[in-house]
Amino acid sequence: MNALELFLFSDFLGTATWLWLVFLAVVFSLLAFDLGVLHRDDREIGVRESLLLSAGYISAGLLFGLWVWSQKGSIAGMDFYTGFLIEKSLSMDNVFVMALIFSFLAIPRQYQHKVLFWGIMGVIVLRALMIGLGAALIHEYSWILYVFGAFLAITGVKMLFTKVDDHPDLEKNAFVNFLRRHLRVTDRLHEQRFFVKQPDASGKRVLWVTPLFLALILIECADLVFAIDSVPAIFAITQDPFIVYTSNIFAILGLRALYFALAAMIHRFAYLKYALALVLIFIGSKIFLVGIIGKIPSSISLGVTLALLVGGVLVSLYKTRGQPPHVIDGSPHV
Repeated sequence: MNALELFLFSDFLGTATWLWLVFLAVVFSLLAFDLGVLHRDDREIGVRESLLLSAGYISAGLLFGLWVWSQKGSIAGMDFYTGFLIEKSLSMDNVFVMALIFSFLAIPRQYQHKVLFWGIMGVIVLRALMIGLGAALIHEYSWILYVFGAFLAITGVKMLFTKVDDHPDLEKNAFVNFLRRHLRVTDRLHEQRFFVKQPDASGKRVLWVTPLFLALILIECADLVFAIDSVPAIFAITQDPFIVYTSNIFAILGLRALYFALAAMIHRFAYLKYALALVLIFIGSKIFLVGIIGKIPSSISLGVTLALLVGGVLVSLYKTRGQPPHVIDGSPHV
């Protein structure tokens, strides 16, 4: 076996290096095709294009899951699909927050795709760091899984008792006000640019950030907040870093693409959060049930998760039937 073969078949976090390289090649090929071919020019993305693009990303995720199934076995494949479902569902609230950020900063739709694209590049790095840290903690301190389980169950219970229309107020957000005080933010957009040079109060030309870059910061921070739920949730299903990371990234890729369609109809999924709450309670409880009834099969975890989420979607669509599209005030607040 030559040096290249040794490298490709060497173990990296419990999985052969070549599997990791295939995953990265697929993800960056999708992103390069998205930005370099489909969206080279700044333009508004319509609902139809958003749905088609999302269908492509979701199909890629589902096909990748089949490939994982063939390479790592049926349990790994079912764990991938369970993580994929949970991450995509947990990110639904993230869609509303992204829409809120874009409206708050008056970001036109033709520039939103660029922010979301570079946002996913940041997510790829940040999720890798968080998942790597989680895997290291579990390897050194196996009891940390019980902490994850308790956290998920408590989070689920809290979600059950939150109101459907509870959403953050960015005008009073401490982090937003901190950024306003410590960054030089231009009072208008400069097309698709994140940074510009212009005079400060003394007349000296200095670097300023635009509202577009401020939107990118806020979206990255929002993803970090949502990852606090989703990363422990997938670790409660499997401790395989490859399954944890790939299912997370493929779910997020599809959600970013679906944003432009979901942003106008997110109100139709208002009751999905209660189904998610039950999913979190179920996944968190699994860890504590291992010592009583043994490990719950991956097929049951996938079946219960799918049933709860489908039920949440159906209840939401029924409860919100006839409601007009949700409109968020888009006045500038920079």
